[in-house]
Amino acid sequence: MAVEPTGASRRDLIKITASAAGLLLAFRVAPKAEAAERAGAVALNAYVRVGPDGIVTITSKNPEIGQGIKTALPMIIAEELDVAWENVRIQQADNDPKAYGRQLAGGSSSIPGNWDDLRRVGAVARAMLVQAAALAWNCPPGECATDAGYVIHAATGRRQGYGPLSVQCAAIAAPDPRTVALKDPKAYRIVGRGTPQYDTARIVTGAPLFGIDIRLPGMLYATFQKAPVYGARVAKADLDAAMKVKGVRKAFVMDTDAVGKLAGVQAISDLGWAAPLNGVAVVGDSWWAARKGRDRLNTQWMEHPTGKQGTEAYDARALSLSAGPPQKLLKSEGDVEAALKGAAKTVEAAYAYPFLSHAPLEPQNTTAHFHDGKLEIWSPTQTPEMGAQLCAKVLGIKPEDITLHMTRAGGGFGRRLQNDYMVQAAWIAREAGVPVKLLWTREDDMAFDYYRPAGFHFFKGGVDSAGAVVAWQNHFVTFGDGEKAAGSAAMGANEFPARFVPNYRLGQSMQPLGAPTGPMRAPGSNAIAFAVQSFIDELADAAGADPLAFRLKLLGDAGTVGEGNDAYNAARMRGVLELVRDKSGWANRGKLPKGTGMGVAFHYSHKGYFAEVVKASVGKDGAVKVDKVWVAGDVGRQIVNPLGAVNQVQGAALDGISQARFLKITLKDGQAVQRNFQDYPLMRMADSAPVEVHFNMTDYPPTGLGEPALPPVIPALCNAIFAACGKRIRRLPIEEPLLRA
Repeated sequence: MAVEPTGASRRDLIKITASAAGLLLAFRVAPKAEAAERAGAVALNAYVRVGPDGIVTITSKNPEIGQGIKTALPMIIAEELDVAWENVRIQQADNDPKAYGRQLAGGSSSIPGNWDDLRRVGAVARAMLVQAAALAWNCPPGECATDAGYVIHAATGRRQGYGPLSVQCAAIAAPDPRTVALKDPKAYRIVGRGTPQYDTARIVTGAPLFGIDIRLPGMLYATFQKAPVYGARVAKADLDAAMKVKGVRKAFVMDTDAVGKLAGVQAISDLGWAAPLNGVAVVGDSWWAARKGRDRLNTQWMEHPTGKQGTEAYDARALSLSAGPPQKLLKSEGDVEAALKGAAKTVEAAYAYPFLSHAPLEPQNTTAHFHDGKLEIWSPTQTPEMGAQLCAKVLGIKPEDITLHMTRAGGGFGRRLQNDYMVQAAWIAREAGVPVKLLWTREDDMAFDYYRPAGFHFFKGGVDSAGAVVAWQNHFVTFGDGEKAAGSAAMGANEFPARFVPNYRLGQSMQPLGAPTGPMRAPGSNAIAFAVQSFIDELADAAGADPLAFRLKLLGDAGTVGEGNDAYNAARMRGVLELVRDKSGWANRGKLPKGTGMGVAFHYSHKGYFAEVVKASVGKDGAVKVDKVWVAGDVGRQIVNPLGAVNQVQGAALDGISQARFLKITLKDGQAVQRNFQDYPLMRMADSAPVEVHFNMTDYPPTGLGEPALPPVIPALCNAIFAACGKRIRRLPIEEPLLRA
């Protein structure tokens, strides 16, 4: 048992208990007299406060980026607390890893990473309320039950609300979370019920909620000009011209050398994501004044090797590398050459996909105030703790001297895992000496992204006379330096169909890349699934087989293959394939009109198993229309918020269709060509399609689903186009010409 030094009295602090999973529950209960004097809510633990009227305020620990976690995590606590949902209010936590443990929005990890711990959070608070009632009624706690915010003693008919009981919890020692009884899922009344997102009304009415909405007294506005070529540094900038613009208060060059000296590091690379600090900051009374000042800078930039790179050169280099042996062998099983020679039919194909921008609707922004040696930040970040630690390094202060408020993010998709914009704002605020809001332009946001990396796959495969895959070879050409792949540009050695084909080889070659890359919704999988599942379709066609039945045959009758993070449960994947087959009416696809086809694909990522069918039409003019999408997913035994789950799956499917049909970032002379939505056209409503979602409930721990629903839709669409018109899509976006080998 440990005691948290907060300056409170001994009675204020009951204890801090560490659960088996390592979550810290800071139990703080105000004395009865103090609570009565202020007539306020009583904190039962770091997450739960109960007001005298029985209204329960629950803190949501993780960043909300549109995935609905601000609603789902409190639902878990409220369920075990046994409070009526209409009496729950939700507040967003600040960054506080000591109180909340890991706070992160990424990897579809929020539900699987918090499911057990947050159940115990609610159960502990409920146990304390029951104990308080039992003491007041002089009866054993086991004789008491709870019901929607009340403790009930059935034998005497006594009933007391949580509000009055919460004050009495001051005398109650919080139980060990590992020992509390958890609800039987059959008794759930909140978890498993479709619940609208808590902030929906504020979003649709435009109420302040996002990082871009922050306003502070005396706040100035900042813009930040970066080199158009990634990594280049400032050679010269006309700061005086910028300062002559009305409303501009300050203009200065930011350079990694200065950051390194302040942070006390030998190399700027030691600061991780601090490298994007090269540029020029302009601070003004309004954002428009700062932007006009930036336009007057006439900045000149030093030359940088990345200025010689571009998409055309990457394509040519990939083709050149594919003609030779892979630089590295990632996996090799059996004898691929012999199997290809003995195959009844062989197929060879090259696939490619482009760089992509995250393009969140809310551009990157952060508001920061540096004063008295301390920093206060308001930021839409996916990794608050990492951002705070980085700001501390850059500014040369202690992490405990930083207060970070997490705002709702207007989209993230992985972009806000990087905190470059937060560090820029912190540095500018330090120089300005007043609160400063840094806001990127849309062009900044697209030009200085951490892109989904492009990639190339050169396949050879063979099927035998019975339609079984007997050989698979993939020469994967990606980006990186030496042995290390660029961000999110790697491919796992056990990526499907590894372990399901007797003769299998995966080789890798890399080429250098100066542009930054990083995770995008379903990192790696969002591109790899397109190539792998499309080539599986080519093998099915060569075998003259039903593409869905061909996949079931490829999965075989195995259960779980591999262990730990490399485990792949073929039975669960067969389950979703069979479910989507039945729900989509796959057996009747032969009755579709000419020019309409159905395609299927599946993929496993982020511990989720998903199979999808797309029906698409191709007009005489070649125009593609997506008619409908069917999705079947297996994310375990429990879905916390079915309404949010369906929304996430539908959004993922439509996101994937948008990527497949319309989106690409082209690099030329070391910089992005596309800079705004007119040349990076996100899918419009007219191109949308109904998405029907089904879940196969299996007896496994719950997993996330915001990401694994995306990858299969891209190859399913491409395979539907082939079924509709006979054209095989081997390069994305769909309008692009085929990769020429």
